[in-house]
Amino acid sequence: MENGGGPAATGNSARIRDFTDLEVWRFARLLRREVYGLSSRFPKEEIYGLVPQLRRAAVSATANIAEGFGRYSYQENIQFLRQSRASVYELRDHFTTALDAGYISKDEFTTVNRQAVSVVKLLNGYIRATRERKDAKKQIA
Repeated sequence: MENGGGPAATGNSARIRDFTDLEVWRFARLLRREVYGLSSRFPKEEIYGLVPQLRRAAVSATANIAEGFGRYSYQENIQFLRQSRASVYELRDHFTTALDAGYISKDEFTTVNRQAVSVVKLLNGYIRATRERKDAKKQIA
């Protein structure tokens, strides 16, 4: 499988055998846990509003990394990584809303935003590395 491995996937020499081996997926998973923890304390009136929006975006971030990893082509993987990145940006906006509504503190917002930015940076690196592997394969063929 084209996306099944190589040091470029995480920036270290470990062999990537599964999406759970990806550093970007592990960081996105931590972000997802944070989302669930913070959103569980939101007011009852947000149970059908902001809470499911946050949780869907958090799940989408990790799920798209996993789904992209399972795709055969580099380009498909990149597209799913871009969707994951968009979900993380959506999370950042939803947490801005939560801050504005007083559901989270400024410190909580800063922490979760920092985590989200880290995931975006890792996604950007993974996209770049995948694109480079795609281009290298073209040159060999």
